[in-house]
Amino acid sequence: MSEARMYHGQCHCGAVRFTANTALDGLMDCNCSRCRRLGWILQPVPADEFVLLSGADKLVPYHFNTDRIDHLFCSQCGIESFARGEDGSGKATVMINVNCLDDAPAVDRNTIRHWDGANF
Repeated sequence: MSEARMYHGQCHCGAVRFTANTALDGLMDCNCSRCRRLGWILQPVPADEFVLLSGADKLVPYHFNTDRIDHLFCSQCGIESFARGEDGSGKATVMINVNCLDDAPAVDRNTIRHWDGANF
């Protein structure tokens, strides 16, 4: 298990900026209709380890399926850099899009967990 550190992230235009304290050791992708199209690499982060620095007024929500996840898109550039919801035990969680981190290491998709969201 790697050690947690502070990462900085943003949408494409930079209007939405955030920090997340995480070890990047829970990387996964998902084959649901939405994630497959977006090409996300997901990392769950406890909500108290995530800070939205700017752009709250630029976020537009999108809900589908169970409506339990707040998919939040930048209204200027359309990028979803994170989503809010709960983990399996009901704990508030933010799912960050690792592709939106400014300083993330390169990710080998063959080494990450694959979530079968298409059949969930």
